Amino acid sequence: MLVIVGAFLPLTKTEAAPADPSADYDFVHDPAMIKEGDQYYVFSTGDPDGAVGNGNIQIRTSTDMRNWEYIGTVFDQIPSWITDELGSIPNLWAPDIHYMNGRYHLYYSGSTFGSNHSVIGLATNRTLDPSSPEYRWEDQGIVFRSTQEDNYNAIDPNLVMDDSGQPWLAFGSFWSGIKMIELDSETGKPTSPTPSIHSIAQREPPGAIEAPSIIQRDGYYYHFVSFDSCCQGTDSTYRTMVGRSKNITGPYVDPDGTSMLNGGGMQFLGNEGYMIGQGGGSVYREGDQYYFVHHYYDARDNGNPKLQIRRIDWMEDGWPYAGPAIRRGQP
Repeated sequence: MLVIVGAFLPLTKTEAAPADPSADYDFVHDPAMIKEGDQYYVFSTGDPDGAVGNGNIQIRTSTDMRNWEYIGTVFDQIPSWITDELGSIPNLWAPDIHYMNGRYHLYYSGSTFGSNHSVIGLATNRTLDPSSPEYRWEDQGIVFRSTQEDNYNAIDPNLVMDDSGQPWLAFGSFWSGIKMIELDSETGKPTSPTPSIHSIAQREPPGAIEAPSIIQRDGYYYHFVSFDSCCQGTDSTYRTMVGRSKNITGPYVDPDGTSMLNGGGMQFLGNEGYMIGQGGGSVYREGDQYYFVHHYYDARDNGNPKLQIRRIDWMEDGWPYAGPAIRRGQP
């Protein structure tokens, strides 16, 4: 078990745990959501037991964000370039999905627990509709890697655009925290073979911070991260924190002004009833409404990770708080 360290601020506003989460489906972990046409798509970490999709990135679809259908995986098998780099691994992790330059860009990571010998890969597609003749995931190979000689971990990618439309990739887990590199908008890969690496969040050892997701709203970039430990079922201590900055590369601070490079962050989600370890999330925007799409470990179901979609609401001073869950049976 990991020791909880660093800033811990209570929720500014609290709500009772939803009676019925948005979708109780087995093994939905580290989800990311996007919409094409009238369909929502959720991509999530591959099942490490191989029971669903041989460990590859899972895809589910819905018309209402409430009722989801599993429709397959991005790949049939883990790409050979990943196993050549890392050896045999059970699954791919933490996808991030965006539409850029006429294609859907899906970033994902490959690694093993406790190692920073890791890779971030990219797959692209012209459409997300499996019935379309243009539907085909194309493996674009490696985007970025880390090795045991590095002080960071190249997993948990998140694409974000700055004010000028320039794409950046945030990533990181443990070690020296969350990093950011600039991407080429044509290739979706780094602008140079040795890109400048910006540090945007860090904690004291053991450095339990990961899963960045950054959005822009009203002149600020908001940086959501997960603190503490995942993947331990009901023993997980994950919680979601947030800071903000006027600049995409930081400094990101919490409401008290503590930098996220010094362990700062305002708690956005913690444990709620049977929903343990709420984290591993990403932000989805539809018009003026933002949603936080994440997993939790279900204490009613032996700690199985489940999908949860929460509306993001905003305080008068611009800080976000977790609004109601999107639940089955709602209009």
